[in-house]
Amino acid sequence: MQSRISAARTGRPRSAAADAAILSATRAVLVELGWSKLTLGDVATRAGVAKTTLYRRWAGKNELVVDAVAVLFDELELPDRGSLAADIEGVVLQFAAILSRPEAKTALMAVVAESTRDEPLRERIRTSIVDRQKCLVLEGRARAQLRGELPPEPDPESAARTVDLIFDMVAGAVVHRTLVSAEPADEEWVRGFTRVLLLGLAGAAEPE
Repeated sequence: MQSRISAARTGRPRSAAADAAILSATRAVLVELGWSKLTLGDVATRAGVAKTTLYRRWAGKNELVVDAVAVLFDELELPDRGSLAADIEGVVLQFAAILSRPEAKTALMAVVAESTRDEPLRERIRTSIVDRQKCLVLEGRARAQLRGELPPEPDPESAARTVDLIFDMVAGAVVHRTLVSAEPADEEWVRGFTRVLLLGLAGAAEPE
């Protein structure tokens, strides 16, 4: 899937195949060696490219691993199942399935742990992962408003806060369930979570 954020490139055109091989190799090496032992040389060897190829694309390990995680979450799509509840259940099940993959689990936990002492890394996580996935919330909310399931929010600041809150609730709950509690986010759990989320959205929409 094409990345949700396209960046202008200068110089020699990048090879999409080489990028994909490098990011796949990064996830594989991370699972095998862990964050502390992973080097760009290991990744280059696994990907079958020169180490200089990596340095032309990424400044260091932090940026490389975040991008390797980000492309996994770019696989997420918001299905149109006919209702807000069904749409939420569909995307949350996809999210949980991605987090159940060893390469996603290992990579995400590694970069989050490292980011606690690295502000530039936190910022890259926000721009490369969080901001890229908030478009799913925007899409789902707009679709629900067209169906009449959610009221319109004409105030841009209020609408932005709502998007942030929905994203934080969904991402936080699923990450905690799958990675912290190590419990399955199966269909039964997802249905229960969606009911609670929609009750909260209904309450937030009521006038004070």
